Amino acid sequence: MKFSKTSQAVLVSAIGLLAAAYLTACQLVTIDYVFVAASAGSTAGSAGQIYTYAVDSESGALRTGPPAVSSGGTSPVAMAATADFANLYVANQGNNSVVHFAIAANGVLTQKDTITTAQPPVGLYANSKGTDLYVITGATSATLTEYPLSSGTIGSAAATESLTVPGFTGDTVIPTAVNVLPNGSAVYVTAYDQSAYNPGGVATSNANPGWIFAFAVGSGGALTPTSGEPYEAGVKPTAVASDPVNRFVYATDYASNQLIGYAVQTGGGLNFLVNGPFKTGNEPTGVVVDPRGIYVYLANSLDSTVSAYTIALPTGTPTAVLSTTGSTLNATDTQPVSIVVDPSLGRYVYTANHLGNSISGFRLDPNTGALKPTQSTPYPTGANPTAILAVPHGNHATQTVTP
Repeated sequence: MKFSKTSQAVLVSAIGLLAAAYLTACQLVTIDYVFVAASAGSTAGSAGQIYTYAVDSESGALRTGPPAVSSGGTSPVAMAATADFANLYVANQGNNSVVHFAIAANGVLTQKDTITTAQPPVGLYANSKGTDLYVITGATSATLTEYPLSSGTIGSAAATESLTVPGFTGDTVIPTAVNVLPNGSAVYVTAYDQSAYNPGGVATSNANPGWIFAFAVGSGGALTPTSGEPYEAGVKPTAVASDPVNRFVYATDYASNQLIGYAVQTGGGLNFLVNGPFKTGNEPTGVVVDPRGIYVYLANSLDSTVSAYTIALPTGTPTAVLSTTGSTLNATDTQPVSIVVDPSLGRYVYTANHLGNSISGFRLDPNTGALKPTQSTPYPTGANPTAILAVPHGNHATQTVTP
């Protein structure tokens, strides 16, 4: 059968339209970039690396993004970003450094400036205005240091607070995590008294082991301990997060397998939620509140799971969410130690799995908070990842809502 030139043109046009429609339907749209800090090699002391992944909007699956970059040191343990998602900071314990990177719209990281800390850094957090970076340090003592930020560049220390347990000032206090309220009015640091809690060693103190230290942030960034701080936080608190409207704070207790909730008081002080603490999986090490402020997710390192909870908005009480299999736990790869919810849609949850050398991904049901695995999870990383962070794609608006 022969076609006229006109018929051929129509046919070619139709085929082109069909092909275009097919490609558009199959097009992978990136909504976020996920960054993971890990060791480059399999041996202790290997140089740190930051790996970048692109999040697919439809499935939540991760694709390899721009090439990995050096973390600027060894043994990276924590990362933070400014609220405008233009700057990333990584804490390297191996060489006592905090390194600043600029984040491009396409997810490319460019190293900028570096500071050296007196003790190994443990955690860090940037306030919502992008004016201050809070760093906790210490292997034998605990210190909170506030650094001013200027267009992302880290300035000289503006304030320093030593963290000691009242009545037990000679005890060894080990910091574990830091968080800043979204309105920037208070800073919280979790820590434990190693003199009182020392598995495999000798306890030399009868102090309560777990604590949250709290500081109100005043004019010019001045730090003032809140009334009644520090606040008891179980045995070994390992992570801390706050909700997006500055009402509640949640801390994980690694040693007691529980989540401890607090209501934020005027001035930044904390009161226990009356019906807590709340049961978790084994050895929870990471906690995150979703961008809407209605779900909490925990990474449980020992049993390699994620726990999901709904937040009762009037009280802050978390209630366990059942998975699609009827369990309160969602399986990850081996030993998740850090957890994040994507900031663009608030629909995907990811964990950095330290012994699995991988990221596990979950799709979040916005109506219930339940999780189910994303396509092709887990996703391989470098050796022994320790921290995970997500930022919106440069061309995608952040879609978050608050209660």
